[in-house]
Amino acid sequence: MTRTAIEVSGLRKAFGNKVVLDGIDLDVRAGTVFSLLGPNGAGKTTTVNVLTTLMKADGGTARVAGHDIATETRAVRAAIGVTGQFAAVDELLSGQENLQLMADLKRVGSSNGKRIVTELLERFDLVESAQKPASTYSGGMRRKLDLAMTLVGNPKIIFLDEPTTGLDPRSRRTMWDIVRDLVADGVTIFLTTQYLEEADQLADRIAVLDQGRLVAHGTPDDLKRQIPGTHVRLRFTTATELDTAAPLFTNSTRDTEALALRIPGDGGTASLRALLDRLDEHALSAEEISVHTPDLDDVFLALTGHTTKVDAK
Repeated sequence: MTRTAIEVSGLRKAFGNKVVLDGIDLDVRAGTVFSLLGPNGAGKTTTVNVLTTLMKADGGTARVAGHDIATETRAVRAAIGVTGQFAAVDELLSGQENLQLMADLKRVGSSNGKRIVTELLERFDLVESAQKPASTYSGGMRRKLDLAMTLVGNPKIIFLDEPTTGLDPRSRRTMWDIVRDLVADGVTIFLTTQYLEEADQLADRIAVLDQGRLVAHGTPDDLKRQIPGTHVRLRFTTATELDTAAPLFTNSTRDTEALALRIPGDGGTASLRALLDRLDEHALSAEEISVHTPDLDDVFLALTGHTTKVDAK
C-alpha cells in the first residue's frame, strides 16, 4: 500500500435538492488514525458509505488502498473492514461461531480459518466466553467481537463508525488500546465518533465537517491553537510576588486567592521564553508554570456553532 491510504478529491453527494457532500478533499496517511467530526447531518456517515462503496458519489474521485471506489469496487472491499454504529453479530451464535462464519464468508481455508479464529479470540480476550451465545455478551464484549470479525480478512484500512457508543469508560478505554495496537501493526483507521475526547486521544489528524463542507483539518493540537483562549498560568508563593508580576503583562488576569496570574498567549516556545525572560528581568520566579489550551469541545463549538455532542450522520 502507498503512503496514502485514502485520497479524496472534490467528493460530492446530494439527495434530491439537499447537498450532503459539497466537494470535500481528504488525504489519510497509511498507518494512522484519521477522525472525521461533525454535527448532526454534517455528512459523516455519507462519507463513510461512499468510501466503503455502499453508496455512489455524484461527483469527485476517491481512492481507497490505491483503488478507485467507482471502477475497482471489489478491490476496495477486499482491502477494507467496516465496523458500524451497532455491533453486527449474530446473537444466536457463540463468539467463536460468529468468527468462524466470517472466516467462511471470506473464504479462508479450513486450517487457516481455525487458526485465525483462535488468535482473534485470544487477542480480544474472548476465550472464556467463546462458546457462549453472543446474546449473553456485555456491550463492550459485543463491540470487541464485532471488531474481531472485521479483522478476519486482515484489512489494510478499517472504518470505525462510533465504535464506543454506549460503552462504559473502562470498555471504551479497552477499545482505544485495541485501536492503538492495530495502528502499531500498520492498519489505517478512519474513525467517526461522538466523543471528542476519543478523537483527541486517538487521532493523528482530524477533519471537521459541517453542512457538507470541511471547515478545518489538522492535528488535534493544530486545531486547538486556532481557537482563542490559550494562556499561561503562573502561580506565585507570596502576594508580593503576584503584585509585582501583574503589571508586567498586558491583559493579564489575576487570581488573588490562588496567588495566580493568567497571561494570554499562543502557547508557543518563543512567547513562553519571552515571558520567563520578563520574570528574570525583575528577579521574579513562579512556583508553578502551566500552559492551557482550548480542548476539542471549544474547537468544535467555535467552528460549527453547534453543541459538542456529535453523531455520525
